[in-house]
This record gives sequence, structure tokens and C-alpha cells, in this order.
Amino acid sequence: MNAFLTVIPLILIRFVLLGLLNKEALKRAAHFAPMYGKEKAALWIYEISNILILVYPCFLKIKTDSYWLYLGLAIYGLGVLLCLVSVLNFAEPGENGINQKGLYQISRNPMYVAYFVYFLGCCLLTRSLLLLSIVIVFQISAHWIILSEERWCAGEFGQEYINYRKKVRRYI
Repeated sequence: MNAFLTVIPLILIRFVLLGLLNKEALKRAAHFAPMYGKEKAALWIYEISNILILVYPCFLKIKTDSYWLYLGLAIYGLGVLLCLVSVLNFAEPGENGINQKGLYQISRNPMYVAYFVYFLGCCLLTRSLLLLSIVIVFQISAHWIILSEERWCAGEFGQEYINYRKKVRRYI
């Protein structure tokens, strides 16, 4: 079975569902905070790795001949669920514009966490070390994106965001 099938739920959840729930949320999700210095390079690496993560599975097969399939399916399923819930939560921010409901009470960046879990499941299903390497590069570059987002949020939302940042972890 072609591994590109594993990418379809992410596309449907992240773009189609989010767009149906809240077009403004879709725009917010596509917004990148202003970046400086190394963050600009991280953005390019993030974008390239993002494309690779979505395209490379077209050339991979899901391996069904070992226990890795079951572990991969479990982690992939958790990733799909986390993506779905984080997108549902993201679509409904508070009146102040800060998401603090659902998974946003546990993580300031549940979508990024969900992507990592999701793609880790894909790596296990395909047993591709190259895909795993791309996912790791994606996640490291995403960290720099997150740092710029946090700086922007602190400037945009002020003390309210700073208090939220003190209460809720960046990842998990």
C-alpha cells in the first residue's frame, strides 16, 4: 500500500476541516510571525522539510510484515486524533484571540506536537530512516518558528499571553 495514503487525513484535517470550521482560523494557521536572523533560515528549512514530508511518502510503501505495523498504526492513530482535536480547538480561540481551551491547556503548541506524533507513526509504518530524518529536521526547524511565534504573541497579547506562557508548557 502506498504511504501517501497516510498524508491524506492530515491534509483533510489541517486544510479542509479547518477551512470549513473557521476561514479566519485557516488564515491564522498560515500566518508566520516576523522572523529575525537564524529564524529566517529555519523558516526555509521548515518549508522545504514540510514539502518533503508531504511528497516523499508518494515513493514509500507501508510495510505490513511485522509488529512495527501495529506500533506504527497506534502512534499514527494517536497523531490523527491529536491533529483533529488540536484543529478543532484552534478553530475556536477565546475572545482575546488566545487559544486556551482543550489541548491548549496542556500545550501551547498542540498542532506541532500532533504533527510530530503523526509523522512518527508514518515513519514506523514505512520504516523509512530518511523520512524519520526529514521529520526530525522539520521538528527542529519548527522549534525556531515557535520561538518567533511566542515573541510575536507576547507583543500582540501582552501580559495575558505571558501569564498563559507561565502556566502552560511549550510542548508537553
